[in-house]
Amino acid sequence: MDGGQGRPSGQTNVLGGNLASCSHDPVTGFFRDGCCNTGPSDQGLHTVCAVMTDAFLAYSKEAGNDLSTPMPDYGFPGLKAGDQWCLCAARWEQARAAGCAPKVRLAATNQVTLAVCTLEDLKAHAIDLN
Repeated sequence: MDGGQGRPSGQTNVLGGNLASCSHDPVTGFFRDGCCNTGPSDQGLHTVCAVMTDAFLAYSKEAGNDLSTPMPDYGFPGLKAGDQWCLCAARWEQARAAGCAPKVRLAATNQVTLAVCTLEDLKAHAIDLN
């Protein structure tokens, strides 16, 4: 079943449950629906619900993806520490290997992330584990 815009509906999180919303302020997700949903058009797998930190934002900017500078022409407000955002799984993994990975919300991180990142690594950075 299609959830619109080529996005499959009923996606699950890395723990096997229903995929929770990541952020509506700012609105995130490849489909700008607030969730880390993915589909065939999402070549970057924007599936990790991450909580931004100053260290990660600086790392990402240095790596060529400036997430902190607003780009009004694209409706992008720029991110700051504490904002939640659907990151590309490969970028999160790259940041983890460099010691700069932001925290993640497992309930809002798409299960397809596990093709790139291990559940063990995600859990080590989780803010929502009991």
